[in-house]
Amino acid sequence: MKLQPDKSTVQTITAHGPGWIGVQADRIGHSVVIGSRGQRIAWPCERFEDLNAEHFAQLAELGSEVVIFGSGAKLRFPQPAWLRPLIAKRIGVETMDTAAACRTYNILAQEGRDVIVALLLEPADSSPSGSRRNDSFSG
Repeated sequence: MKLQPDKSTVQTITAHGPGWIGVQADRIGHSVVIGSRGQRIAWPCERFEDLNAEHFAQLAELGSEVVIFGSGAKLRFPQPAWLRPLIAKRIGVETMDTAAACRTYNILAQEGRDVIVALLLEPADSSPSGSRRNDSFSG
């Protein structure tokens, strides 16, 4: 039984590697916010340590149903206070590593959900050793 459509009508993440993701035919090498309604916004942070409350307030203004935060090569949680603008607007928030966030975003977007994924794409040289993967997604 086939569970996925042959062709997605929403913006999907097609591949990822250390410090980059592929969205359709584009390769993006900086932190970015991608949305199922077609949003593609540069997210001004290179490292997890650069994040602050303003980054998450920006996500709350996009008005999605759920926000997925991809925290980089490893799972790291934002400070709870940073999530207040999202919680105040009753926007769900999930945190996972960037690879898992890419996969989860694709599933929710293809289901027709109003979803935003905020991906921390750290420079490849700051990734832990052993994370030199180049994964492609079928969608």
